[in-house]
Amino acid sequence: MSTATRTPRPAPPARVLVVDDDPTVAEVVTGYLTRAGHSVHHAADGPAALDAAARHEPDLVVLDLMLPGIDGLEVCRRLRAERPVPVIMLTARGDEDDRIAGLELGADDYVTKPFSPRELVLRVESVLRRSRAAAPAASGAGAPLTGAGIRLDPHTRRAVRHGRELTLTLREFDLLAHFLTHPGRAHGREELMRDVWGWEFGDLSTVTVHVRRLRAKIEDDPAAPRLIQTVWGVGYRFEAGAGEGSA
Repeated sequence: MSTATRTPRPAPPARVLVVDDDPTVAEVVTGYLTRAGHSVHHAADGPAALDAAARHEPDLVVLDLMLPGIDGLEVCRRLRAERPVPVIMLTARGDEDDRIAGLELGADDYVTKPFSPRELVLRVESVLRRSRAAAPAASGAGAPLTGAGIRLDPHTRRAVRHGRELTLTLREFDLLAHFLTHPGRAHGREELMRDVWGWEFGDLSTVTVHVRRLRAKIEDDPAAPRLIQTVWGVGYRFEAGAGEGSA
């Protein structure tokens, strides 16, 4: 895991929903995020989280996975089905399967309990900056990117391969755009985390999970990938010409 090398600029104020049934954790997280300038709402269980998300339309959700009523994974699934709101999961130490499951549902990051509240604020700031960076691209910046039978349009945030539209999360879209922009180049996971996620720190398994999800959506055979190839000891390389002739 790489560590932060500089203190990032604070993100503009945002609406943040904190979902945790532990009153102490919720109070600490809410306090730190409020002092960072954000408008914070709290929900203590799954049904209350879904109701609060519908009423307040948060810019980001901090979501504990162990919740009464409806567990955090199901809450994440339902939130992501409604709209692509960024989600940072709170998980217990050692719950790797839950973390992987959350990332595969489209969560943007996770923080393991016990955690540093300041670290959580930095993660929130980072995810907010990255999600907002998608807005200028969607509003007109950037020409369409093509390769491997894929056409990706930053203006409309749509991606198509061989005439079939790809259903991509925010981070999957950004990762594919990065690969299409730099075909044939080997990318380390730390480099991808920095350039695609905008993080100077974080668990590199986040990159691994997103590459696996992206392969499942663009490869003819994800078990034998031809487009996103593993470069052993380095990371990944995108072969833009590998899928041009495939059906």
